Amino acid sequence: MMDAQGLAGAMGAVAGKIEENKEYLTRLDQLNGDGDLGISMSEGFKAVDMLLEISEEKDLGKLLMKAGNAFNEAAPSSLGTILSFGLTGMAKALKGTREAGGEQIAAALKAGVDKIMEKAGSKPGERTILDSLCPAVEAYVAALGTEACPLEAAAKAAATGAEATKQMKPVHGRAAYYGEKCLGNPDGGAVVGKLIFEALSGYETAHK
Repeated sequence: MMDAQGLAGAMGAVAGKIEENKEYLTRLDQLNGDGDLGISMSEGFKAVDMLLEISEEKDLGKLLMKAGNAFNEAAPSSLGTILSFGLTGMAKALKGTREAGGEQIAAALKAGVDKIMEKAGSKPGERTILDSLCPAVEAYVAALGTEACPLEAAAKAAATGAEATKQMKPVHGRAAYYGEKCLGNPDGGAVVGKLIFEALSGYETAHK
């Protein structure tokens, strides 16, 4: 079960993982973007971490809604906006909930991904963060009720999805102008998705 304290701990783990990989994300973004990905993601997740650490709110939906707003303000970039969509999508799914089990978390993750696709007008296969998030959520759902650990399965699927973007040509944003020049390197956004689930899986393993 996940409560407000667990959510804060998990997001703290994500913030730490992103900070550890800030320079790597920046290097990836410099290949076909503005070069600010590492900085914006670090600032965004730090803001969420700080918010959850001091908040006394217990409603997971309200916490995630506040987190989405905080992320959007701290990371004013295209991916920052996209991730804030994901957080607010999850927030609506968990509105009025103080504790969430596996099925509820799965529904919230799916709602978050659906919100991103709806708002961004994107789908898997277009070299975006969805190429790691979507397979991760699918793997999480598939692992529920089995002997597999859902978050571990999600992390592996996200890593595979991020790796697959090396062979995809971008169709959105500034990266689209680079076309085939992007081939051979993973999409920075997809790597962010991989790091998110890697951190969540590691946090769960450490707190079993």
